[in-house]
Amino acid sequence: MVTGIVPYLVTNGNGQEAVRFYQHALGAEVTSLQTFGDMPPSPEHPIPEEARDRVMNAQLKIGNASLMLSDTFPGQPYQLGSQVTIALLVSEASEAKEIFDKLQDGGKVTMPLQETFWSPAYGQITDKFGIEWQVSTEGK
Repeated sequence: MVTGIVPYLVTNGNGQEAVRFYQHALGAEVTSLQTFGDMPPSPEHPIPEEARDRVMNAQLKIGNASLMLSDTFPGQPYQLGSQVTIALLVSEASEAKEIFDKLQDGGKVTMPLQETFWSPAYGQITDKFGIEWQVSTEGK
């Protein structure tokens, strides 16, 4: 079951500043914030020092609405027009796969649907209309 559709902002290294700005401007409550430095260490993929404090994922509550935000990883392109995506939150990995496969029709997979340390099934895709989606199964 789809449990939510959330606007997802992508910032270019100034995510911490953006979170503080939305706290002040919109009265947002930060419900979670992880940086790239919070990721489990991986010898194959060490986190560069300049990425450690960048926001990997922040979740904010604004009234009854939600907003999510992350920084680009150093070296990844930041492209105006791609700074807002849609996060689709799904309760079951099997449903996430079904939705992801359907969104793929005529689109382009950015990150294949896979298990991550924050989700049993997470992937990114641009649909045939150019809309960027993040499909995420909520962890138990």
